[in-house]
Amino acid sequence: MSFETRASLRLWSAVLVLALPAAAAAWQAQPPRPAAPPPVIVVQPPANARFQQVVREHEVRDQLQKSQLEEQLRQNQTDATRRPYAANPIHATRLDQADQAQRELYRARQQDLLDRYQNAVAPPVVHPDKSPASSRSGG
Repeated sequence: MSFETRASLRLWSAVLVLALPAAAAAWQAQPPRPAAPPPVIVVQPPANARFQQVVREHEVRDQLQKSQLEEQLRQNQTDATRRPYAANPIHATRLDQADQAQRELYRARQQDLLDRYQNAVAPPVVHPDKSPASSRSGG
């Protein structure tokens, strides 16, 4: 073997000797992969559930429209009540506060109606790793 061949073999051997521990340390230093989230099982509703859902959708839509009309009537009444007191800032401020409270109440009622509808039509979600609360409470 020539001198150049032996020198290149020694160089490669030295590179491998130095690179192997560094590669092993880098491989061991990698963080563990996070565990996959548990699967979510969606329970299919019975066959007549779609009809029931459509009925509930219509009921909610009707209730929302009725509530919206009532709010419009209330706004008209508030505007009519406000006219005679427009020049008095104390009465105007009180009417503004009352109107704001009524609007917040209206929004809360609408949101409650939508939340109850969503809870009624959403399919139940079962987490396989969690048992029901009733079975956990031993007494």
